[in-house]
Amino acid sequence: MRNFEEKDVVRDIVENILSDYKNGRDIDKMTVFHQPDREAIIDIVTKLMRIFFPGFYRDKVYRFYSVRNNVSVLIEDVMYNMQKQIAIVLHNKCEFECCDEDDIQKTAQELTFEFFQKVPKIREYLNTDLQATFDGDPAANGKDEIVLCYPGFLATTIYRIAHELFILKVPLIPRIMTEYAHSKTGIDIHPGATIGRYFFIDHGTGIVVGSTTTIGEHVKVYQGVTLGALSTREGQKLHGKKRHPTIEDDVTIYSGASILGGATVIGSNSVIGSNAFITKAVEKNSRVSIQNQKLYCRPGEKTQAELKDLNLNDGWY
Repeated sequence: MRNFEEKDVVRDIVENILSDYKNGRDIDKMTVFHQPDREAIIDIVTKLMRIFFPGFYRDKVYRFYSVRNNVSVLIEDVMYNMQKQIAIVLHNKCEFECCDEDDIQKTAQELTFEFFQKVPKIREYLNTDLQATFDGDPAANGKDEIVLCYPGFLATTIYRIAHELFILKVPLIPRIMTEYAHSKTGIDIHPGATIGRYFFIDHGTGIVVGSTTTIGEHVKVYQGVTLGALSTREGQKLHGKKRHPTIEDDVTIYSGASILGGATVIGSNSVIGSNAFITKAVEKNSRVSIQNQKLYCRPGEKTQAELKDLNLNDGWY
């Protein structure tokens, strides 16, 4: 008797949830076949890492001793799966609502070809990022260590992949890629940001780079830096407008600094100190820092002799 009662309860729960799907809200959409496969996109990113860095990531699937054959098979694999995922997300674009499947597949193929034609350019940028990281970090024992270990370099690599797809106006996939990097590294770079050559992220955890940010060449950014919007109160009315700062060439931004606003420009060859909060333009060759704050320390039960040994200056109490 109890089993029948449990089945009735389960049936009622199922019917209740199915009825809830009929409310016409955004969360009720049932077009699951027009949504990309997140795991497939992550697999594409992983395989692209092998294409970009052929001597760093071990091949676990293909068994070819010829580099040409290995890369050829790998590229064909990635191209097939990328085209498949692009075709899926194109259904979400208004201009493709009335297109037949053949037109969508053709456009997806063209976008895939365009992306792969940009691979040498992406690799050129990545080589400069690698050099900047090696030159800028005395703790680096070699470039192999940077490629295989550094979260900042990984986040930058995935951003550069996603950015090219973003430029091609491929929906959703670029954001999935950078959010994957975000989840792996703690570094949040929107694929719409524009970042020049020789970009170096040191440590990286907690960095946020907004979608309309522009960063020049030879820029170094430390952990916890936010390049964000001054206000998002107007919500979607701000979509597409310049909301995030511009960082010119040869700028260093130390940990915890926040630089906000679309009109905020950090001039070239400037240094932004830790925890600075900037909402206005900074002239080139500037040094921005917060005035030293007093640090209060309660010595507890220490004797005067012990306190003297600590050499506490006037900033300690």
